[in-house]
Amino acid sequence: MPLRLYNTLTRSVEPFEPADGKTVRMYTCGPTVYNPAHVGNFRTFLFEDLLRRVLRLHGWNVVQVMNLTDVDDKIIKRAHEQGKTITQVTDPVTAIFHADRKYMRIEDAEVYPTATGHIPEMIALVERLLEKGIAYKADDGSVYFAIARFPGYGRLSRLDTREIKSGARVAQDDYTKENAQDFALWKAAKDEDETTGAAWDAPFGRGRPGWHLECSAMAMKYLGETLDIHGGGVDLVFPHHEDEIAQSEAATGATFSRFWCHGEFLQVDGTKMSKRIGNVSTVSDLREKGISAAALRHFIFSTHYRKQINLSGSALEASIEAVARIGEFAHRLREAKGGTRALGAAAETAELEFRTALDSDLNAPEAVAALFTFIGRANAELDRKGSDQAMLERARQVFGLIMSILDLEPRALRFVVSGDKVEPEPVAAAGLSPKEVEQVGWAVVQLRERVLARQRRDFAASDAIRAEVEARGFAVKDTASGTILERFQ
Repeated sequence: MPLRLYNTLTRSVEPFEPADGKTVRMYTCGPTVYNPAHVGNFRTFLFEDLLRRVLRLHGWNVVQVMNLTDVDDKIIKRAHEQGKTITQVTDPVTAIFHADRKYMRIEDAEVYPTATGHIPEMIALVERLLEKGIAYKADDGSVYFAIARFPGYGRLSRLDTREIKSGARVAQDDYTKENAQDFALWKAAKDEDETTGAAWDAPFGRGRPGWHLECSAMAMKYLGETLDIHGGGVDLVFPHHEDEIAQSEAATGATFSRFWCHGEFLQVDGTKMSKRIGNVSTVSDLREKGISAAALRHFIFSTHYRKQINLSGSALEASIEAVARIGEFAHRLREAKGGTRALGAAAETAELEFRTALDSDLNAPEAVAALFTFIGRANAELDRKGSDQAMLERARQVFGLIMSILDLEPRALRFVVSGDKVEPEPVAAAGLSPKEVEQVGWAVVQLRERVLARQRRDFAASDAIRAEVEARGFAVKDTASGTILERFQ
């Protein structure tokens, strides 16, 4: 089947292929690095990761650019309040983003440009718009885009033309449809911009770029005037993506992006996740609770990317159990000695159903269902203990293909606690954060207390310790060589 994607611009599902038939040029809006990205942000990043993997499944090359917004109103305000430069605010947060992204198994984009690293490109874009008479310098010293001079303004967000307030201006980066006004391309420098290192010289006056300008300049630098796909969360449709279209197409006269793909909100117990209402869960929060990347990926992919999803404890528990089943099946498939013809047939059906689901606007829930149907059928056939090596290999191949896209197999960090020893030492374990090293150390101490409780035959205390350790996200297994402590990623 051809890949079909929902295009926000046309409000329809359309066949997709790259313009040149070979390489998909994709721009995805990354985080604003003033606070660690929350799980709601990562829902969008995971949808884009799925899209990227499916594009490559079709045999296309992918050049993905994900920007890092490291200068905007919020960052400058934070830096000014803390007496820091914007770089001192954004560098640590950028490092956290990449650590969280890698933990979540999100594939690397080809380019992660920063806004502050592309000021010359932004200045050049403003100059083009001024020369064309579509931008103007206002009495406040800032440069604005005149939306009345761009007839197509509002078509992505389907704004009623009566809502557009021609000639009125809005300077802030983040606003609503009630502020459909001329927007700032370049903001005249203020004292807080100068003191935080957020001001640059330009022919039209010293200042800094508006948020919307940044993405257009970086996207066109790395991907050309027309992108194949532009992605992000639904909250970016207006004003951010609407303004990107206006300034890009006004400057070039070319279509800015052929497809616009947007992921829906993640909610917490029915409320949109937001830093302002205090119900934020970051990737670090989830790691500390022992929720693996595999479990969170399963939770996200169990709902279509264009539908809202609710984050709850029961939903995460269900995903933890689901990926444990996947892990058990993966181990069984690796250890199997042979298969049956029916096992091979189940694999063929699974691949067809899996590909069909994903080609239908990235229907991840149906793809996950195809995986579990396959696991059920394959387990029944493995019980028969067949001897057909080709059929077993075909099952392994299909399972590997599915995991290469969904990436739901849990990965265990395993520690053996025996006497006064723990191997490997937590501080040497790859992929552990300092907080997780601390948690493993705590669990090891608890398990040693458990050994003493068992020696004095206080099995109630032993069971209580084990339950507490497992409640912190660990698995505990007693063996002849010691107690195995596992932590899944």
